[in-house]
Amino acid sequence: MDAKQTAKAYWKENLKYLLLLLLIWFLVSYGAGIIFKDELNTIRLGGVKLGFWFAQQGSIYVFVVLIFVYVRLMNALDKKYGYNN
Repeated sequence: MDAKQTAKAYWKENLKYLLLLLLIWFLVSYGAGIIFKDELNTIRLGGVKLGFWFAQQGSIYVFVVLIFVYVRLMNALDKKYGYNN
């Protein structure tokens, strides 16, 4: 592979990771906190309704975890394409 093809493949895989992680974040923040709130509120987590918990705190925790997942994925991607110098 030449440098241009490598960069194109790197960017394509990077976008795939970004879209996947943004989809997860959207499903957790919008889906669990708004759309599926009523169904999730039938479950209690530490005395709090689960839908409410996701709307107030859960989506923030998931976002922070996704940041660390993204860092790991990008470090592996950098190593795979030789950009880790």
